Amino acid sequence: MTTLDLSIIVPAYNEAARLPTTLKRFHAYLANKDLSYEIIVVLDGCTDNTREILRGLQGAITNLRILDRSENRGKGYTTRQGMLAATGRIRLFADADNSTDIAHFDQMMPLFDNGYDLVIASRNSNDAPQALQAVPQALYKRFFGRAGNVIVQILAVPGIWDTQCGFKAFRADVAERLFSCVTIEGWGFDIEVLALARALRYRVGIIPANWANDERSHFGSLDYLRVLGETLKIRHNFIMRKYHL
Repeated sequence: MTTLDLSIIVPAYNEAARLPTTLKRFHAYLANKDLSYEIIVVLDGCTDNTREILRGLQGAITNLRILDRSENRGKGYTTRQGMLAATGRIRLFADADNSTDIAHFDQMMPLFDNGYDLVIASRNSNDAPQALQAVPQALYKRFFGRAGNVIVQILAVPGIWDTQCGFKAFRADVAERLFSCVTIEGWGFDIEVLALARALRYRVGIIPANWANDERSHFGSLDYLRVLGETLKIRHNFIMRKYHL
Protein backbone atom coordinates (compact mmCIF):
# COMPACT_ATOMS: atom_id res chain seq x y z
CA MET A 1 0.00 0.00 0.00
CA THR A 2 1.35 3.42 -0.98
CA THR A 3 1.84 5.55 2.13
CA LEU A 4 4.77 7.91 1.49
CA ASP A 5 5.07 10.98 -0.71
CA LEU A 6 8.43 10.05 -2.22
CA SER A 7 10.68 7.05 -2.65
CA ILE A 8 14.24 7.55 -3.93
CA ILE A 9 15.80 4.41 -5.37
CA VAL A 10 19.58 4.24 -5.70
CA PRO A 11 21.02 1.20 -7.53
CA ALA A 12 24.51 0.58 -6.24
CA TYR A 13 27.41 -1.64 -7.28
CA ASN A 14 30.69 -1.10 -5.41
CA GLU A 15 29.83 2.47 -4.39
CA ALA A 16 31.62 2.74 -1.04
CA ALA A 17 33.52 5.82 -2.22
CA ARG A 18 30.58 7.78 -3.62
CA LEU A 19 27.46 6.79 -1.68
CA PRO A 20 28.19 8.56 1.63
CA THR A 21 28.40 12.01 0.01
CA THR A 22 25.30 11.34 -2.08
CA LEU A 23 23.19 10.08 0.81
CA LYS A 24 24.20 13.00 3.02
CA ARG A 25 23.17 15.35 0.21
CA PHE A 26 19.79 13.58 -0.06
CA HIS A 27 19.36 13.85 3.70
CA ALA A 28 20.12 17.60 3.71
CA TYR A 29 17.75 18.23 0.79
CA LEU A 30 14.85 16.24 2.24
CA ALA A 31 15.23 17.76 5.71
CA ASN A 32 13.92 21.03 4.28
CA LYS A 33 10.92 19.45 2.50
CA ASP A 34 7.45 18.80 3.83
CA LEU A 35 7.49 15.28 2.41
CA SER A 36 7.26 11.81 3.86
CA TYR A 37 9.93 9.75 2.17
CA GLU A 38 12.24 6.76 2.05
CA ILE A 39 15.67 6.30 0.50
CA ILE A 40 16.14 2.78 -0.85
CA VAL A 41 19.66 1.67 -1.74
CA VAL A 42 19.62 -1.56 -3.72
CA LEU A 43 22.95 -3.39 -3.62
CA ASP A 44 23.78 -5.22 -6.84
CA GLY A 45 26.11 -7.94 -5.61
CA CYS A 46 28.76 -5.59 -4.24
CA THR A 47 32.27 -6.95 -3.72
CA ASP A 48 33.72 -3.95 -1.87
CA ASN A 49 32.75 -2.59 1.56
CA THR A 50 29.60 -0.74 0.45
CA ARG A 51 27.50 -2.82 2.87
CA GLU A 52 29.59 -1.85 5.87
CA ILE A 53 29.61 1.82 4.85
CA LEU A 54 25.81 1.82 4.58
CA ARG A 55 25.30 0.18 7.94
CA GLY A 56 27.43 2.89 9.47
CA LEU A 57 25.24 5.54 7.85
CA GLN A 58 21.87 4.17 8.94
CA GLY A 59 21.84 6.20 12.14
CA ALA A 60 22.69 9.44 10.32
CA ILE A 61 20.49 9.13 7.21
CA THR A 62 16.78 9.28 7.97
CA ASN A 63 14.47 6.65 6.49
CA LEU A 64 17.25 4.70 4.80
CA ARG A 65 16.34 1.21 3.56
CA ILE A 66 18.88 -1.26 2.22
CA LEU A 67 17.96 -4.07 -0.17
CA ASP A 68 20.96 -6.37 -0.33
CA ARG A 69 21.44 -8.91 -3.12
CA SER A 70 24.55 -11.06 -3.29
CA GLU A 71 24.32 -11.68 -7.06
CA ASN A 72 25.33 -9.00 -9.57
CA ARG A 73 22.50 -8.67 -12.10
CA GLY A 74 22.89 -5.19 -13.61
CA LYS A 75 21.48 -1.70 -13.17
CA GLY A 76 18.16 -2.46 -14.86
CA TYR A 77 17.38 -5.45 -12.66
CA THR A 78 18.50 -3.55 -9.57
CA THR A 79 16.42 -0.46 -10.31
CA ARG A 80 13.39 -2.64 -11.05
CA GLN A 81 13.76 -4.36 -7.69
CA GLY A 82 13.82 -1.01 -5.89
CA MET A 83 10.91 0.46 -7.84
CA LEU A 84 8.66 -2.51 -7.11
CA ALA A 85 9.64 -2.56 -3.42
CA ALA A 86 9.02 1.18 -2.95
CA THR A 87 5.93 2.64 -1.27
CA GLY A 88 6.09 6.28 -2.41
CA ARG A 89 3.40 8.00 -4.44
CA ILE A 90 6.28 9.30 -6.56
CA ARG A 91 9.23 6.99 -7.19
CA LEU A 92 12.50 8.50 -8.33
CA PHE A 93 15.62 6.62 -9.28
CA ALA A 94 18.89 8.50 -9.00
CA ASP A 95 22.51 7.56 -9.59
CA ALA A 96 24.84 6.84 -6.70
CA ASP A 97 27.15 9.70 -7.70
CA ASN A 98 24.38 12.37 -7.56
CA SER A 99 25.59 13.62 -10.96
CA THR A 100 22.10 15.04 -11.45
CA ASP A 101 21.68 16.71 -8.07
CA ILE A 102 18.64 15.75 -6.01
CA ALA A 103 17.49 19.40 -6.08
CA HIS A 104 16.33 18.77 -9.68
CA PHE A 105 13.30 17.13 -8.09
CA ASP A 106 12.01 20.66 -7.42
CA GLN A 107 11.45 21.01 -11.18
CA MET A 108 9.68 17.67 -11.41
CA MET A 109 6.99 18.28 -8.80
CA PRO A 110 5.05 20.93 -10.79
CA LEU A 111 4.90 18.61 -13.80
CA PHE A 112 3.37 15.85 -11.71
CA ASP A 113 0.89 18.40 -10.36
CA ASN A 114 -0.02 19.16 -13.99
CA GLY A 115 -0.83 15.55 -14.78
CA TYR A 116 2.39 14.07 -16.15
CA ASP A 117 2.84 10.35 -15.52
CA LEU A 118 6.63 10.31 -15.48
CA VAL A 119 9.27 13.02 -15.60
CA ILE A 120 12.85 12.57 -16.77
CA ALA A 121 15.95 14.75 -16.67
CA SER A 122 17.88 15.33 -19.89
CA ARG A 123 21.43 16.52 -20.51
CA ASN A 124 20.61 17.41 -24.12
CA SER A 125 19.38 20.89 -25.09
CA ASN A 126 17.25 19.35 -27.85
CA ASP A 127 15.06 17.94 -25.09
CA ALA A 128 15.22 20.93 -22.75
CA PRO A 129 16.89 24.22 -23.81
CA GLN A 130 18.57 24.86 -20.45
CA ALA A 131 20.17 21.41 -20.22
CA LEU A 132 23.87 21.61 -19.41
CA GLN A 133 26.76 19.25 -18.86
CA ALA A 134 28.52 21.40 -16.26
CA VAL A 135 31.28 18.79 -16.03
CA PRO A 136 31.14 17.04 -19.42
CA GLN A 137 31.99 13.48 -20.27
CA ALA A 138 35.14 12.60 -22.18
CA LEU A 139 34.92 13.44 -25.88
CA TYR A 140 34.75 9.79 -26.99
CA LYS A 141 31.82 9.15 -24.62
CA ARG A 142 29.93 12.15 -25.98
CA PHE A 143 30.55 10.94 -29.54
CA PHE A 144 29.37 7.40 -28.89
CA GLY A 145 26.44 8.69 -26.84
CA ARG A 146 25.18 10.93 -29.63
CA ALA A 147 25.70 8.31 -32.32
CA GLY A 148 23.98 5.71 -30.20
CA ASN A 149 21.03 7.98 -29.52
CA VAL A 150 20.34 8.29 -33.25
CA ILE A 151 19.94 4.50 -33.37
CA VAL A 152 17.87 4.49 -30.17
CA GLN A 153 15.50 7.07 -31.65
CA ILE A 154 15.11 5.09 -34.88
CA LEU A 155 14.50 1.76 -33.15
CA ALA A 156 12.76 2.53 -29.87
CA VAL A 157 12.21 6.06 -28.54
CA PRO A 158 11.84 8.72 -31.26
CA GLY A 159 12.02 12.32 -30.13
CA ILE A 160 13.97 11.89 -26.89
CA TRP A 161 17.62 12.89 -27.21
CA ASP A 162 18.84 11.71 -23.83
CA THR A 163 17.37 8.43 -22.68
CA GLN A 164 20.22 7.55 -20.32
CA CYS A 165 20.31 10.32 -17.72
CA GLY A 166 19.99 8.54 -14.39
CA PHE A 167 17.30 10.72 -12.87
CA LYS A 168 13.73 9.65 -13.65
CA ALA A 169 10.56 9.81 -11.57
CA PHE A 170 7.23 8.00 -11.90
CA ARG A 171 3.79 7.98 -10.35
CA ALA A 172 3.41 4.83 -8.24
CA ASP A 173 0.91 3.08 -10.51
CA VAL A 174 2.97 3.98 -13.58
CA ALA A 175 6.19 2.70 -11.99
CA GLU A 176 4.54 -0.59 -11.06
CA ARG A 177 3.09 -1.12 -14.52
CA LEU A 178 6.27 -0.21 -16.41
CA PHE A 179 8.79 -1.98 -14.21
CA SER A 180 6.66 -5.10 -14.08
CA CYS A 181 7.20 -5.32 -17.85
CA VAL A 182 10.91 -4.50 -17.97
CA THR A 183 13.10 -7.32 -19.31
CA ILE A 184 16.45 -5.55 -19.77
CA GLU A 185 18.76 -6.13 -16.81
CA GLY A 186 21.62 -3.92 -17.99
CA TRP A 187 22.17 -0.27 -18.86
CA GLY A 188 19.56 -0.23 -21.65
CA PHE A 189 16.62 -0.54 -19.27
CA ASP A 190 16.01 3.25 -19.48
CA ILE A 191 15.28 2.84 -23.19
CA GLU A 192 12.87 0.00 -22.53
CA VAL A 193 11.04 1.95 -19.84
CA LEU A 194 10.60 4.95 -22.13
CA ALA A 195 9.55 2.80 -25.09
CA LEU A 196 6.93 1.10 -22.91
CA ALA A 197 5.74 4.47 -21.61
CA ARG A 198 5.26 5.66 -25.19
CA ALA A 199 3.40 2.47 -26.11
CA LEU A 200 1.06 2.99 -23.16
CA ARG A 201 0.62 6.67 -24.07
CA TYR A 202 1.82 7.98 -20.75
CA ARG A 203 2.59 11.68 -20.55
CA VAL A 204 6.37 12.12 -20.33
CA GLY A 205 7.70 15.40 -18.95
CA ILE A 206 11.32 16.48 -19.42
CA ILE A 207 13.35 18.83 -17.24
CA PRO A 208 16.84 20.19 -18.03
CA ALA A 209 19.70 18.59 -16.13
CA ASN A 210 22.68 20.55 -14.86
CA TRP A 211 24.82 17.46 -14.93
CA ALA A 212 28.30 16.82 -13.56
CA ASN A 213 30.22 13.85 -14.90
CA ASP A 214 32.05 11.61 -12.45
CA GLU A 215 35.10 9.94 -14.00
CA ARG A 216 34.61 6.96 -11.67
CA SER A 217 31.52 5.88 -13.61
CA HIS A 218 31.11 2.12 -14.07
CA PHE A 219 29.87 2.68 -17.64
CA GLY A 220 32.70 1.71 -19.99
CA SER A 221 33.36 1.80 -23.72
CA LEU A 222 31.99 -1.68 -24.40
CA ASP A 223 28.77 -0.79 -22.63
CA TYR A 224 27.77 1.41 -25.59
CA LEU A 225 27.69 -1.74 -27.73
CA ARG A 226 25.76 -3.61 -25.06
CA VAL A 227 23.14 -0.86 -24.94
CA LEU A 228 22.73 -0.99 -28.71
CA GLY A 229 22.28 -4.76 -28.49
CA GLU A 230 19.65 -4.27 -25.80
CA THR A 231 17.92 -1.68 -27.98
CA LEU A 232 17.68 -4.24 -30.77
CA LYS A 233 16.20 -6.69 -28.28
CA ILE A 234 13.59 -4.12 -27.25
CA ARG A 235 12.65 -3.55 -30.88
CA HIS A 236 12.38 -7.32 -31.39
CA ASN A 237 10.18 -7.65 -28.31
CA PHE A 238 7.74 -5.09 -29.67
CA ILE A 239 7.64 -6.71 -33.10
CA MET A 240 7.02 -10.13 -31.57
CA ARG A 241 4.44 -8.70 -29.11
CA LYS A 242 6.28 -10.01 -26.09
CA TYR A 243 5.14 -7.19 -23.83
CA HIS A 244 1.81 -7.81 -22.15
CA LEU A 245 0.42 -4.29 -22.25
